Amino acid sequence: KKARQWLDEQGIDYRFNDFKKTPPEAETIANWLQQLPLERLLNKRGTTWRKLTPEQQTQAATPAGAIELMMANPSVIKRPVLSWNGRVVVGFSEAMYADLFQK
Repeated sequence: KKARQWLDEQGIDYRFNDFKKTPPEAETIANWLQQLPLERLLNKRGTTWRKLTPEQQTQAATPAGAIELMMANPSVIKRPVLSWNGRVVVGFSEAMYADLFQK
């Protein structure tokens, strides 16, 4: 919500994708992982992660397994994920967004 509010306040057009309604495709997640470490994209602190079986959690140890897990359980993806001019960032801070949109 904070990220969308900031974008609105700055007059920046964006497209919001609700991962719970429309999970990202494998190719999209793979592209994110080219710029982000898996540990940055995968939310291991949330309730969805804690509800996974040990086998499912182990699946996330490899990029291919993590992609499959994130597609099946999009709530384990840290949010927000912002893709802008070829760069991908996760999370929100005003400073990070201001820096990203200045470039």
